[in-house]
Amino acid sequence: MRINVSALDRQRAIYGAGMAGRRPPIPFCADDLRERAKKKMSAEAWAYIDGGAGNEETIGANTAAFAHWRIRPRIMRANDKADFSCSIAKTALPFPVLLAPVGALDLVCTRADQIVARACADTGVPLIFSNQAGTPMEKCAAEMGETPRWFQLYWSRNDDLVRSFIRRAETCGCEAIVLTLDTTLLGWRTRDLSMGYLPFLRGLGIAQYTSDPVFRELLRNGAGRPREGAPRPRINVATIGNLLRLKARYPGGFWRNLAKPEPLQAVRLFTEIYSNPSLGWDRLAWLREQTRLPLFLKGILRADDAKTAATLGVSGIIVSNHGGRQVDGAIAALDALREIRQSLPRPFPVLLDSGVRSGSDIFKAIALGADAVLVGRPYAYGLAIGRRSGVRDVVTNLLNDFELTARLAGCRSIDEITTDMVARFNNSY
Repeated sequence: MRINVSALDRQRAIYGAGMAGRRPPIPFCADDLRERAKKKMSAEAWAYIDGGAGNEETIGANTAAFAHWRIRPRIMRANDKADFSCSIAKTALPFPVLLAPVGALDLVCTRADQIVARACADTGVPLIFSNQAGTPMEKCAAEMGETPRWFQLYWSRNDDLVRSFIRRAETCGCEAIVLTLDTTLLGWRTRDLSMGYLPFLRGLGIAQYTSDPVFRELLRNGAGRPREGAPRPRINVATIGNLLRLKARYPGGFWRNLAKPEPLQAVRLFTEIYSNPSLGWDRLAWLREQTRLPLFLKGILRADDAKTAATLGVSGIIVSNHGGRQVDGAIAALDALREIRQSLPRPFPVLLDSGVRSGSDIFKAIALGADAVLVGRPYAYGLAIGRRSGVRDVVTNLLNDFELTARLAGCRSIDEITTDMVARFNNSY
């Protein structure tokens, strides 16, 4: 049963509960949400979820880019009714928001991806299943009912595995494939490096692989065995502890895997094939032949790349710098959006990812040319604080904030949120 996300009704409920001394458990302000979540996460989880590449300049640039724009409200426009639903590649959205794929969410809690899927079913907001999830996509799909879902794809070095992921996504009801292009190599993520911690080596975030028939067949055929002369970690108490935890996380559980080499082989195989730095534009034709689902390219920051993507027959693009996790010093996603939208006029779908933290951010992104936005870290923070209800509250807060922002600005539908509704902060109004 989907909850009521009407902003006015929810305001009344919150203020009414306040009369009885009850306060909402999830902070409304983005900074407060982040700080509360930090207290609930392990140091490793916080570094991976919150951190970015290099000096994390691009993380700051993403949020600063929104602050450089101001909303120009229209007054005296009857807005007693409003409808901000839209459709992206035939996927119906109650609001122009999807939950972005966030890898290794099982760092936050067990069965994290299923919990997020349930929260999406509560709100009706679509979820993009992560390629690096801790729970197979089929189990997450089973939690969502009729709520739309897409699948994020990392193009691995094994095309049979890529094809298998796509088939599974189709079978479990995904309505689009999101090919992530900016992670063919892992970024220089300083917080993770300083801790010497990569979750995948501990068996976290690789469930799409360990549940896949092609991946498991590769293991049976000997893939993932240690190569002669390959460096090995020093054996000590920490090494043994990590190995035992890896066996416990692997399908089948600790006792079944105790004497088996397969869990460690799976991690080795994953590290060998998960990314493919040899990809070029010429490979897209092959991928388009593998599915009839709409194909979105995520990680585009340049108008020339966006135009190339469009000429090659993709269904849409997602302007993103991976939340500042790949190229430190990269342009903010919002700053790239205007030029890209001008190069690809509507109705070609252009979505925005990276830096969205509030309802006003969503409004500004729509005004500057996005058809919808992806939200990532905020719901991961909500997950850390309150599990299912935490994710649900964070998402609902964003939707309510956006609804009131848009209506108070004189807009009653997505179509009315046009470029003239915003201006650079130093412009004369």
